[in-house]
Amino acid sequence: METAVTRTFKLTVAYNGARFKGWQRGNGRTVQSTLEDAIRQSFPAGTAVSVDGSGRTDAGVHAEGQVASVVLPASVDPEHLLETVNRLLPS
Repeated sequence: METAVTRTFKLTVAYNGARFKGWQRGNGRTVQSTLEDAIRQSFPAGTAVSVDGSGRTDAGVHAEGQVASVVLPASVDPEHLLETVNRLLPS
């Protein structure tokens, strides 16, 4: 069985939390689930995407420079990922 080659990408995110129910995936719109959805849209259907945050925020809390990580195929071009995800995320 062949093992997929992956690497961990560091994400530095900033957001206005007014329309989010905090960072952590759960009920309602969260920063984590919104980010995962945007990344997932950049890959073929069925690609597993799980973003891990360095911390959590409560509903309505803003962040600037929060760090997160995601494991993706090693072949992913970081510049293309950045451009695509930023285009898909809400302003």
